[in-house]
Amino acid sequence: MAKYDLDTLRHSTAHLMAQAIMELFPSENVQLGIGPTIENGFYYDIDMTTKLTEENLKQVEDKMKEIIKRNLPVVRHEVSRAEALKLFEERGQKLKCELIRDIPEGEVISYYTQGDAFFDLCTGPHVEKTSELTFWFKLLHTAGAYWRGDQERPMLQRIYAACFSSKEELREYLTMLEEAKKRDHRKLGKELDLFIFDPVAPASPFFMPKGAMIYNGLVDFMRRIYNKFDYQEVITPQVLDSDLWHTSGHYEKYKENMYFTQIDEREFALKPMNCPCHMLMFSHHRYSYRDLPLRFADFGRLHRYEKSGVVTGLTRVRTFCQDDAHIFIQTDGIQDEIKTLMNMFFIGYEHFGFKKIKIGLSTRPEMRVGSDEAWDQAEAALKAALDTSGRDYFVNEGDGAFYGPKIDIQVADAIGRYYQLGTIQLDFQLPDRFDLKFTNQNGEMERPVVIHRALLGSLERFIGVYIEHVGGAFPFWLSPEQAVIVPIKNEQHLEAAQKLATELKKKGFRVRVDDRNESMGLKTRQAQTGKIPFMLVLGDKEIEENTVAVRKYGEQKTEVMPRANLINLFETLDLEKVPAQLRD
Repeated sequence: MAKYDLDTLRHSTAHLMAQAIMELFPSENVQLGIGPTIENGFYYDIDMTTKLTEENLKQVEDKMKEIIKRNLPVVRHEVSRAEALKLFEERGQKLKCELIRDIPEGEVISYYTQGDAFFDLCTGPHVEKTSELTFWFKLLHTAGAYWRGDQERPMLQRIYAACFSSKEELREYLTMLEEAKKRDHRKLGKELDLFIFDPVAPASPFFMPKGAMIYNGLVDFMRRIYNKFDYQEVITPQVLDSDLWHTSGHYEKYKENMYFTQIDEREFALKPMNCPCHMLMFSHHRYSYRDLPLRFADFGRLHRYEKSGVVTGLTRVRTFCQDDAHIFIQTDGIQDEIKTLMNMFFIGYEHFGFKKIKIGLSTRPEMRVGSDEAWDQAEAALKAALDTSGRDYFVNEGDGAFYGPKIDIQVADAIGRYYQLGTIQLDFQLPDRFDLKFTNQNGEMERPVVIHRALLGSLERFIGVYIEHVGGAFPFWLSPEQAVIVPIKNEQHLEAAQKLATELKKKGFRVRVDDRNESMGLKTRQAQTGKIPFMLVLGDKEIEENTVAVRKYGEQKTEVMPRANLINLFETLDLEKVPAQLRD
């Protein structure tokens, strides 16, 4: 059995890095922030004048290895609050003093020393001597991070590091990072001309024609699923009176993430979510049990204020659209509906090629609305549905929405990174806050339960995740350009290419003719870098024999086939816009 667990080794290595930086930059009064472990290593937030470069990080790594060889003792010390403050004030560590002052009364205060010169505030545990840190680490990069996540506080340098217990694990992780760089949706989005960002609308993407085609293709995909699972699409306003958000509880719980404006001396808000609108719509009609389950779907645009330090590419934006829906249902129908939803979700994810899927049950958070009895009922219903679904799941304590528990679904992309996409949230609170009622089988008025659900989640975020999953090479049915037709050289070839393009476009396929006066080699390379599913070449022989030379993306060989076969191939591939399980 190993003497130390990986978390202890990683945390000790974070201290090792902090010591190395302080030794390399002794004249800067380096301020140490926090240095927690994370999934694949650790980071440390540091305030210093020098902006660390890749060369600096290599120097820090070398210094860390030197300190390991010194075999310095690592010792834990427990002190009073006054002693701790005196110790860190003498060293000019203002950030550490702030942390000390925030430690609750009665809690033990401890720090660790490494040799005689370095010490750091920490609860531990740590290794006993630096020579025990003979395992594999790599300093990766730096990023800006506000002190304690507050954008009003100073911006520190956050140094990220990978850290593993074997050379092989570190090598595998670094290889994955290199692959992730190639697949970065921000890089590919620019190269493939899918979307742009501009300071006039911070953290709000502009989708170019090719990106809009993918976006609308996903909406169409969901609409085909909705048709099979009996959803009704609705359209709702984007700007609503703040009274609505007081009724729903979002004003009190979510106000800091909302945008507000004044209209006719009344306060209004841009909607950050659709659910209050759907509650309002339900309340305007008299429904009976025969109308339930009632499934409202909504592709309305949403706006949420995210701090500038956390927005990134398409995966964290301030304006987005969800494949959002709310299901109004009787209590005794919850389990059957969730089973149906799980089936629907897995059909969707598997169709996009996500093969590794995790399911989490998120329970009541500390900040919540509603009685404990209602939460007990909601959590029990979700647990029972998962228990009978036949699928494994884990419990994520305290991570539910403020109005109810939820099922969160994570998928792994092609290089093994997990992303949370789908969610199923059970809500007893909003129907009560909006006083929703329907007529039950006994002619009595009864309160419905609401299921909030999204399969892809934010379409912006899903596109970012999916670009990286497929490396920008979209399946035929979703590709912005499905084929490029290349005439070899003369006017006869060009005329034939344009004729073929017209024929394919009439059948609904997205094709174009590359009629530029460029070499065949250049056109071939650009078709490959553009990740276009098919390149179709026409020359004398193809025109004479009524064939097409077909080269698939990612393949070296070219296959000659009759035009009728090409059209049959395209029609077969286009069928994939509907999952096989849902085709008639």
